[in-house]
Amino acid sequence: MWRAMMSFIHVAVAVLSLLSSGQSAPVSSCESLIKPIEISGTEELLGKWTYIGESTNIPASKLLTKMFVESARVEITAAEESDTVNAFQSQKMFGRCFTLTTKMTLENNTLSIVQPFNGSEVLLTTGCPDCIASYIKYDIGGRKYSGLQLLSKRNKVTAAELEEFTKQVECLNLPAPSILDPERGFCPDDSHSQETEAVDLTNLINGLGSEVFSLFERIINSQGGMQSLFKMISNGLAGLKEN
Repeated sequence: MWRAMMSFIHVAVAVLSLLSSGQSAPVSSCESLIKPIEISGTEELLGKWTYIGESTNIPASKLLTKMFVESARVEITAAEESDTVNAFQSQKMFGRCFTLTTKMTLENNTLSIVQPFNGSEVLLTTGCPDCIASYIKYDIGGRKYSGLQLLSKRNKVTAAELEEFTKQVECLNLPAPSILDPERGFCPDDSHSQETEAVDLTNLINGLGSEVFSLFERIINSQGGMQSLFKMISNGLAGLKEN
């Protein structure tokens, strides 16, 4: 029972992080900032990327990310299928490393994902030379959400690059973004002495039925639902520390 509850807590934070209302920037400046770019092939997506920041309109996602997510990275590699990539995401949470592998297919400048839930993403224009500004739309429990993520080959971007990302978020009417701190370290550790415990969530999340995501969606959107979720996470953390 405890293991199942902790798994749900980890999944909840991972979903809410991986991912209030924003105020629009002037239309004239937004036209270029939110313009999708052409993706010539999956080759330009390959490599290791650091999550710099993200904004999503999933309720309380920013607060949960700030409270629990220390850092996040993704390594994108070519899959066996044509125009398809594997994305190995690792998040440092609760002093541990949680990983998730997903598969994305490129078609008509759009990356599509089926598991753990339906989603699609396009890349937006960015002045950052080694960054990806990814605009994502996803369906959780029958309700549609959207978000913007900034990823870079570097662990930290310049103030100007971060300001551009913030403006893009405003143009998309999304909440102020969560910015992750690279000083808190990453996982998996690149060194040979790996001390951070790693937990792979791939099979667990992919095995969840649609009814689970529907329940999750109802919790985060119901009155008092987020308070219940925070209480569950707090109790779970207390139990984790005791063990």
